[in-house]
Amino acid sequence: MSRHEDLIAEGEPEAEFQPGIAGILPRKRVSGGALIRDRDGRILFIEPTYKPLLDIPGGIAEPDESPYDACRREVLEEVGLELTIGPMLVVDWDPARGVWHDALAFVFDGGVLTGDEQLVLQPSEVRTAAFLTLDEAEPQMRPSMHRRLTLAVHALQTGIPQYSDFGRPRTA
Repeated sequence: MSRHEDLIAEGEPEAEFQPGIAGILPRKRVSGGALIRDRDGRILFIEPTYKPLLDIPGGIAEPDESPYDACRREVLEEVGLELTIGPMLVVDWDPARGVWHDALAFVFDGGVLTGDEQLVLQPSEVRTAAFLTLDEAEPQMRPSMHRRLTLAVHALQTGIPQYSDFGRPRTA
């Protein structure tokens, strides 16, 4: 079924029990990123134009866009790759800091590139791109991102998706 058909099957949304409540409820940022590797297991990192740290291809979901769809769209926009995005590896809660509200960051399996693919960087968003190991990239990343991607690599190895708070695994 399509998303549209699913919404129709859900029926009419329930009315607000307390009028106006929906407009004052908190909203979270949500993002989707892809863990894309080369044949040697190195991860594709980008240096965005809007921050001085390394990141993986992906980005913030638009209104009414799923984290998965945001991941696919952003990978295509940022590095020019139309990939089949695989399963979710990590969901990480990122606490509010400074002007930024808290967020949920999804990391998906972006697969292994064969070497025949051509990266086409979007100059307005991406300065450079490189395949690096986590150890090589660590000095150019926030500690929380390094923890998140370490969990993503672990999820790839074990086949067990991870949930984390600020890159720290949470278990029951």
